[in-house]
Amino acid sequence: FNTAGMQPLVPYLMGQPHPQGTRLASCQKCVRTGDIEDVGDARHLTFFEMLGNWSLGDYFKEDAIKWSYEFLTSKEEGLGLDPSRLYVTVFEGNDPSTPESLRTGAPRDMEAVEIWKQYIPEHRIYFLPAKNNWWSPGDNGPCGPDTEMFYDVTTAGLGDMTHEEYVAADDRGDVVEIWNDVFMQYEKKNGIVTGKLSQKNVDTGSGLERIAMIVQGKSNVYEADMFAPIMRQIEAVAKHTNIRAVRIIADHSRSAVFLIGDGVIPGNKDQGYVLRRLIRRAVMQAKNIGLPEHFFGSLVGIYVEHYNTSYPDLAVTPIESIINQEEDKFSKTLTQGLKELEKGSDPFILATTYGFPIELTEELAQEKGISIDRAMFDEQMKAHQDASRAGAENKFKGGLANTSDTTTKLHTAHHLLLAALQTLISKDIHQKGSNITEERLRIDFNFERKLTDDEKTAVEEWVNNAIKNDYVVVRKEMPKVDAEALGAEMEFGTKYPDMVSVYVIEDKDGNHISKEFCGGPHVTHTGVLGTFRIQKEEASSAGIRRIKATLS
Repeated sequence: FNTAGMQPLVPYLMGQPHPQGTRLASCQKCVRTGDIEDVGDARHLTFFEMLGNWSLGDYFKEDAIKWSYEFLTSKEEGLGLDPSRLYVTVFEGNDPSTPESLRTGAPRDMEAVEIWKQYIPEHRIYFLPAKNNWWSPGDNGPCGPDTEMFYDVTTAGLGDMTHEEYVAADDRGDVVEIWNDVFMQYEKKNGIVTGKLSQKNVDTGSGLERIAMIVQGKSNVYEADMFAPIMRQIEAVAKHTNIRAVRIIADHSRSAVFLIGDGVIPGNKDQGYVLRRLIRRAVMQAKNIGLPEHFFGSLVGIYVEHYNTSYPDLAVTPIESIINQEEDKFSKTLTQGLKELEKGSDPFILATTYGFPIELTEELAQEKGISIDRAMFDEQMKAHQDASRAGAENKFKGGLANTSDTTTKLHTAHHLLLAALQTLISKDIHQKGSNITEERLRIDFNFERKLTDDEKTAVEEWVNNAIKNDYVVVRKEMPKVDAEALGAEMEFGTKYPDMVSVYVIEDKDGNHISKEFCGGPHVTHTGVLGTFRIQKEEASSAGIRRIKATLS
């Protein structure tokens, strides 16, 4: 549920040394549902694999642009794409009328333009505002202008275009973004750019699916090889033809496979709610085009086989079973939703409370002669989604909402809590999930039963004693094999590099109280944390318990 690959790297973009050095590359699974209503067109997806490479205070615009162009166009070392189909956008600088909260203080990026002119005609370079060519993870942290590369996917080719013609082509989907270089050189605090970072960084990104689509000579992502077998299977069985419905089923089924494969279970909150919504939307589309019961679940095996080389941990049986169970639950929900519709319930309540898709509400309402105010529903859903998205953007890999003082303290307390559970409850306990906000910490861990009140009290006392003793918190860089030999706790499901960062909490004699693979941030000594309190201990899923706790 990362909205961007750069979020886990924020401390290193801000200047903290990364154990792998100053040049990195990544491939990251991402889920975004902000554009879910657009899924079914030629390019929008809810799940995608984000490719990236990073310069942490190393190379900057000159090399980033040169290498981006070479990667896209070189027949010897890159993708060998046609340079005559390439278009570029750069940051136009701020209009004086821009509100202060959106003002970047950065000038028009003529430096990027001058570099690009070495590779493509100047009339193929277009200036666009901050909403298009400025990147930030939120109200706080590193940010900067970007330059984006778009590729012409039409059959005949668009040729040279004016600014207005280019914008129209982008809106139509005739050009598709294929690469993006973000020049992370500024810092934002409380929504306002306050100055420059201590180092200049480059964050590049590109969706694997779009690259595959273009390299394979397709006009939309659903014709690329990761979707083609699924599309054929759906179209072969469906009783009715509806290309948008087929694409939604193909997209949502793939997202469901990866979410469940990573441990997400359908539910009414957070990631579980997103998964439930994806499954139910797809099941509804399956019903609309006449697919049989549990057909959606039968698609799991095709994806598992396709992704076996890259993601060998995906397994058909548990994923298909969970999807089929959710479909069965939804069938019961449909019955309840029909009753509520007949009572005249608000379509927004039907959608958010019962998981009833608006398309189904409209269809059934039309049959019964009931009028639905779609404009009002769309307005309510947009407000609902904006609120959900704002919450989701505060949750990224590593569990940290941000790197504020409060969150940093809770992060250190999180390490102490895990150590307490391993010391007092079971040495076999390991972290299975984490989320830390300004208000509280949350840890998911493997354990088969509910903790007793005495056990929770003992854990609280252990953590507070560690805080009272004012232990030292030390960051160490070491080879992964040495960290493993040290017995450092590893994050569930994470693949670590050869050199790693380990945070150790130790007493005055150097005895380790806690040791974990971790990128930070943390306090330097535990005495500043305050008083630790467990708010709730509950089941998260089968064999997984969850604790929420605070500091005061």
